[in-house]
Amino acid sequence: MSAELSEQLLSVAVEILAEEGWGRLNSDRVAARARAGKAGIYRRWPTMSALARHAVSRFRLVDQPEDTGSIRGDVAVLVEGWRRPLSREECAVASLVGAARHDEELRAGLDAALVHPLAAAVAVIGERAQARGEGVPEDRLALLRSVLEAFLWQRFTTAGGDGAIPAERLDRLVDDVLMPLVSAPEREAAAV
Repeated sequence: MSAELSEQLLSVAVEILAEEGWGRLNSDRVAARARAGKAGIYRRWPTMSALARHAVSRFRLVDQPEDTGSIRGDVAVLVEGWRRPLSREECAVASLVGAARHDEELRAGLDAALVHPLAAAVAVIGERAQARGEGVPEDRLALLRSVLEAFLWQRFTTAGGDGAIPAERLDRLVDDVLMPLVSAPEREAAAV
């Protein structure tokens, strides 16, 4: 069971997921493309769900944003990549979204690639804001995380598109939707 063959099988699985989708991932296709035996696949992963989980859970699809000096800047940097079309890895993940609703293995792969890194990035943004005196209550950070996750899933599931969000729309998303989520307590206090 060589590490090289494992990497090759994972790479082929990602190719199939990105190019053809979850419905086309099966041991025959993986074995044929990798020029490997099906037994080698099943020795490593008992199901195609386990193979897909392993493949996508290695992706880093959400990075912690650089510190820009403001919460607005940090949030804008976090979503900056949404201006670009989906990458190969993001296409592979997108192919799993529907099936993951009914498959714990796939859901765990999506959590590792997207949900947990997004939560970590929002936590870092919150810690930075706190250190700068722009404290955001935890319930507001949780709301920000939920809304960002919803937009991220929408980006992966929008039919007929490449997942890219036009720059103007993304700027409006930051200013008109996301920033009010984290600044609403300040506005409420000022109105009193």
